[in-house]
Amino acid sequence: MPKIVDHDERRDEIALVACKVVAEHGFEKASMVRIARGAGYTTGMLAHYFDSKQDIVIAALRLILRRIDERLTQPEDPGGARPDLLALLTEALPVDEHRRTECAFWTTFWGQVSTDRRLKRINSWVHKEYLRLFERCLAQCWAEWEAWPEPVREQVLRSLVTFINGLTAGAVANSGDWPAERQVEQLRLQLALLHGWAMHNAGATRRAAGT
Repeated sequence: MPKIVDHDERRDEIALVACKVVAEHGFEKASMVRIARGAGYTTGMLAHYFDSKQDIVIAALRLILRRIDERLTQPEDPGGARPDLLALLTEALPVDEHRRTECAFWTTFWGQVSTDRRLKRINSWVHKEYLRLFERCLAQCWAEWEAWPEPVREQVLRSLVTFINGLTAGAVANSGDWPAERQVEQLRLQLALLHGWAMHNAGATRRAAGT
């Protein structure tokens, strides 16, 4: 009886190998041959699933985003307790080998965006998805979130995403300077600063409006 092949699973497998190859060798040297060798397939097998290296890279982006979404998704607590925001957002940082590979892939991808129109469109979509994921985390974890004025929430969200992107890039480029504990402490500080700023500005906005 012939073996049943899960084609979606195989595409994900190839995309994950591509993440590792790009993270290790860079975008330019991550050839179809290298990706095929890493996956244990021929280039002909890769061509059966993807038309080009760019298509594999885009599949890898979507796979990583889906995995991050899964890690940042917390089930509702029956007792109504809110998740810990620091622990939740730590899942997006390069704090272990698996996450470092994902983040190294991201930073390598960012270096290609400015010269490729299709990748610019993909990056714009990915950025919007990141904003959505982090906004969901903030709304889940901070009871005050919905009460803050829209401009305050927008500023906090974009500042948080900018910080995590910068921390990710720094930790990937200089892993020795950024052990997991230091990344988490910096994130803890940033969250405290953003929360304090938001509480102050939300109060000032309400006072100015006379509410």
